Amino acid sequence: MASDTTVGELHGSVLTDLGTRIVSGDHPAGDVLTLDAVGVHYGVSRTVAREAIRVLESMGMVASRRRVGITVQPKETWNVFDPRLIRWRLDAGERTDFLLTLSELRRGFEPVAAALAADRADEHQCRILAAAVSDMVMHGRSGDLDQYLLADKIFHRTLLEASGNEMFRALSDVVGEVLAGRTHHGMMPTRPNPAAIDLHDQVARAIRLRDPAGAEQAMREIIVEAAAAVSEPDTDQE
Repeated sequence: MASDTTVGELHGSVLTDLGTRIVSGDHPAGDVLTLDAVGVHYGVSRTVAREAIRVLESMGMVASRRRVGITVQPKETWNVFDPRLIRWRLDAGERTDFLLTLSELRRGFEPVAAALAADRADEHQCRILAAAVSDMVMHGRSGDLDQYLLADKIFHRTLLEASGNEMFRALSDVVGEVLAGRTHHGMMPTRPNPAAIDLHDQVARAIRLRDPAGAEQAMREIIVEAAAAVSEPDTDQE
């Protein structure tokens, strides 16, 4: 009998592959699946197949109907804010256009969150933001993009938390997937743009100095810079 760890790994593997195949169009809207077919294709039990389908159903990607089967749903029903779906869409190749769409979303809430953080951040959050910027400077110079990404994610997650708005905080994983997508798919320069790092420092400083307008403007410029970098990637940038 498979251990709980093995079952969990199998479920995660099936879920990721099946989700990516739906996103890429290998299973287009209207395609009908069955638990037996999923189980045979991936060599897993009906229990593992059923759990993967259950998650996809919760994401609006499939719908189960008795005597019909498991039907792949159109994009309009998908939970587009689910971080897993964002990751799959980036993995499936929708990168530039999709990242620009996500940049438009970020422009709608991150500058506002930065302004709110300038009013609401506590001293501990201010220290985390400053430390994250310091790490970005260090890892940006060394070209360690994985560690740079970690510091960048900490910065944005802390900023959204510091906004004091639970709706903004709930979007931190969305932003995290955007940042990870750029790094993991080679859409970051080999040396992160020092101007972008300086803008993060400006945000952190404006929040510490209780300057909502300054924080909002610098955050808006961060997102504009990121969108421009995606549109015109320059992997040789120093």
